[in-house]
Amino acid sequence: MLLPEEGTTAVTGQLTFGTQRHWAASLALGFDAPAGKTRMHKMDFYGPLRVQRPFYPEGDVCHVYLLHPPGGLVSGDDLSIQIECGDNAHALLTTPSAGKIYHADSCDVIQKQQVNLCIDNARCEWLPMETLVFDGAHGVLDTCINLHGNAKFIGMDVICLGRPASDLPFSQGKIEQRLSLYHDGRPLLLERQKLAGNDPLMLAMPAFQGATVSGTLVAYGTDARETLVEQLRAALPEREGSDWFSVTERLDLIIVRYLGHDSEQAQRGLRLAWQILRPEVIGLPPCPPRIWAT
Repeated sequence: MLLPEEGTTAVTGQLTFGTQRHWAASLALGFDAPAGKTRMHKMDFYGPLRVQRPFYPEGDVCHVYLLHPPGGLVSGDDLSIQIECGDNAHALLTTPSAGKIYHADSCDVIQKQQVNLCIDNARCEWLPMETLVFDGAHGVLDTCINLHGNAKFIGMDVICLGRPASDLPFSQGKIEQRLSLYHDGRPLLLERQKLAGNDPLMLAMPAFQGATVSGTLVAYGTDARETLVEQLRAALPEREGSDWFSVTERLDLIIVRYLGHDSEQAQRGLRLAWQILRPEVIGLPPCPPRIWAT
């Protein structure tokens, strides 16, 4: 049993971790293509963040699965993921399962994940599985994308609040999402969303309208944006039951959004959008990661 002087405090007969609880993990990956085939030339890690070996189902494109063996974030976890793609490299990154942010401890210590992507005259596809935010979590998710030169990028993010199927709604806790995307230092998309359990925004008509799942896909690197927006709008139903999709184009970005109650529907719709966008943005036909079929 830990003693109070070792970082715990006795409260109502129970021991709780102190506010300084901090478990860091980091993963830094670098990709280049010196002979035309992308290689993962750099992998530095600390703590429980790893990758499986690179896969090459398309020949020259490097597919990588990011692994976080604990399976989710507990209080004090601080994950840092750094991805760098150099000249002419092409990396596709995904995860083998949904991420999770568990109920915070009694000291409400923040659970963090920061992702930084730097794409320099290269192609990158950032396609993680959804993140499940448990009731009582206190999470901060920060994704920053820096594109340079002739960079081409498609990225996706899905967030699920609570576990309504298990009658465990997101009724307490906090979650903050930040998404920023720049091209040569010019901001193209800056978003910040803060929600708390039982927040009025959860039910407000201009906000979540009672939905528990939201998703965003962004794409950069094509001049055929108007045509692609039309194709996406034709392929994705604007509304299907309690699920909504929207497609917009602004500041050279194509943005696809989902709002609803079904993470599988969100993934299906956003992956369909990726399949439509990939030939024009990335220049290759769709090649879904094999892990998606398991």
